[in-house]
Amino acid sequence: MKRAALWAAAVLLLWGGILLGGPGADAAFSDVRTDSWYGEAVTELAELGLLSGCPDGSFQPERTISAAEFITIAARCAGLAPAAGQSGHWASGTLQAALEAGWYDWDELPPTGEGFDRPISRQLAVKVLMRALLPQARGDYNRESRKISDFSALSGRYYEPVLAAYAAGIVIGDSGGAFRPADGLSRAEACVLVCRARAAAGGGPVFQPAPAESVPRETVRGGVSENGWLQVKGVQLCNEAGNPVVLRGMSSHGLQWYGQFAGEPSIRNTARAGANVFRAAMYTGEGGYLSNPAVMTACAVAAADAAVACDMYVIIDWHILSDGDPSAHTAEAEAFFSDMARHFRDTPNVLYEICNEPNGGITWSEHVKPYAQRVISSIRAQSPRAVILVGTPTWSQDLHLAAADPLSGGNLMYTLHFYAGTHGAFLRERVDNALAAGLPVFVSEWGTSRADGSGGVFLEEAAVWLDFLDERGISWCNWSLCDKDETSATLKPGTSPEQPWTRSVLTQSGQFVFSRFVGT
Repeated sequence: MKRAALWAAAVLLLWGGILLGGPGADAAFSDVRTDSWYGEAVTELAELGLLSGCPDGSFQPERTISAAEFITIAARCAGLAPAAGQSGHWASGTLQAALEAGWYDWDELPPTGEGFDRPISRQLAVKVLMRALLPQARGDYNRESRKISDFSALSGRYYEPVLAAYAAGIVIGDSGGAFRPADGLSRAEACVLVCRARAAAGGGPVFQPAPAESVPRETVRGGVSENGWLQVKGVQLCNEAGNPVVLRGMSSHGLQWYGQFAGEPSIRNTARAGANVFRAAMYTGEGGYLSNPAVMTACAVAAADAAVACDMYVIIDWHILSDGDPSAHTAEAEAFFSDMARHFRDTPNVLYEICNEPNGGITWSEHVKPYAQRVISSIRAQSPRAVILVGTPTWSQDLHLAAADPLSGGNLMYTLHFYAGTHGAFLRERVDNALAAGLPVFVSEWGTSRADGSGGVFLEEAAVWLDFLDERGISWCNWSLCDKDETSATLKPGTSPEQPWTRSVLTQSGQFVFSRFVGT
């Protein structure tokens, strides 16, 4: 982390009254008393060159700070360089860089800019600040939650950063012990939070990703006839002989919408290009399994059979999305996976992904882990050897939560999902830290677009990701094998699923991904 002197940038910001200036700015404000509860913090940031006040010499400490203002301060504190923004807003580049760094998610603050000038909520501000300056900080749930009198009002997706902030003394709460998570922050409060976080971070580098030298880099490829039953040894996926193996291939889109591309002709086309795995994305919501179990089960089995016929591995994916809490349908998942494991118990091709992208404020310890324990047991009763993939909260990004409290048992891996236009170095550092902690990682979904499937194509960023995965022997499936009119799709609209494919039917994303099936 850069020291504050390095983020005393020569960028002048005037938005809603705050001026963020360069070194030498006047630290005296007509409306800030040095003996006030926030006076020392405002003075410190002003003396560092961050705050030069309003044109009339005031600071207006009680006014609410916007999302753009707060995140810009955090970015300068972290030495985060702006990226290519998606709107004409003055902070677009900085907020795009913060989004790509994983400080917040696109649904919390869309990169198109419409929410940039709105007040930032306290819970989001704390999340941004902790990820910017203290990403490894943690707080004990039982101890820290008792400090927050209105803890029930806090969204589950903010538990980790808020509890860590309380543990570090960055957030204290009001006189009644309330955090008021959905409320805005005054400019004075924002200065105090930033100064406390800087002090806790020590002003020096914070991101220190663990080395990955211990991870095997030399891997074999090939299909099922060559590799047989897969197994997990340490953090590495291996073949039946115990040699490190890597899988690279495609994920279908929803089988209820694009099932025509989950048949043998389409899967064989990917195999001809060098893929050795296919992921059958069986949505549970959105008109999927929960609406029509018999039809969707048949679709999943047909896709698996097609992959088997092509000598490929296949992932049967319980694709939760809008139904973000997997534990809401544990009984249905147990029944489905018990049937699948019984049906394919003697088939080495099949892997099971038991929860695509847990989301919506659910937690690892309270929701995902108990669900996984039950579903894994139902699979193991029928198929003791199969590799099982487990998702993590926040759309399968929170590997660190699983690393701190892993499941017991063998042949388990934990999924990471990323989109090259949204997720960057922050998630790669999280992967390295998870591997160093002994957590096996499988990237069961990634895209060349932004997280919503559009934008880009971000091929330079995607190449950085794939090189990173290759160096660590991590397997992956790309989203998605379909002809949907979005940049993440592999095929151009109208492509036939029945005919052999040439380069001309592949989208820009498809051409890139197909070229990477056999590595670099």
